[in-house]
Amino acid sequence: MNIHFVNDYATLSRSAAEQVLEALRDTPDLLLCCATGNSPTGLYEELAKAYRKNPSLFQRLRIMKLDEWGGLGADHAGSCEYYLREKVIEPLHITEDRYLRFLNNPPDPVTECLRVQEMLAEQGPIDVCVLGLGANGHLGLNEPAEQLHPHCHVAQLAETTLSHGMIAGSVKKPAYGMSIGMEDILASRHVIMLVVGAGKELATEKLLSGEMTNQFPATQLWQHHQVDSYVVKPLNNL
Repeated sequence: MNIHFVNDYATLSRSAAEQVLEALRDTPDLLLCCATGNSPTGLYEELAKAYRKNPSLFQRLRIMKLDEWGGLGADHAGSCEYYLREKVIEPLHITEDRYLRFLNNPPDPVTECLRVQEMLAEQGPIDVCVLGLGANGHLGLNEPAEQLHPHCHVAQLAETTLSHGMIAGSVKKPAYGMSIGMEDILASRHVIMLVVGAGKELATEKLLSGEMTNQFPATQLWQHHQVDSYVVKPLNNL
């Protein structure tokens, strides 16, 4: 894992975006897996700026949704669908045929996860996977567990996850989650991990320790061959 300590969020966003853009220049039909939340927002804003300067660079870019809250509609402001359409899909003019996603509120979440897994098998692997660091170490909605799910699955959400900023103020809470699995994340050609935000000191310390454990899923990234982790300093003595 390559650890990049940066002084501020703007630098983190620009640096991560340049890596995505470099990969896109090399691979015009790049499959970019997108996390949601505060951490990657600046990166996506940088990509939107790049689109306005050079729209042709993005004509074949494909986007994959990393995860989704089960039980929230696509028009719910806290849903991953709402976020991605606002921050990525619309600004980058991604057409529906270039968007791989979990549907919101599917009749059968298990079947929906199988459908997404089939799409990933046909169109993957992921070229660049953008991740944030959960307070409990989750990646996507791969929650701490004795055994981590290898592929797309229905996730039982931890209490710390249910306090996530996207849904913290929501009256309606998600009933479950849907997420690509740990094996799918590790099969990505390049992983970009963004570490920013209050209360992440302990989580960052665990990540940087190098000790791998399923009880803190983000540490599994140490077995990946190309991970760039951007960490905003200072994070209390880290």
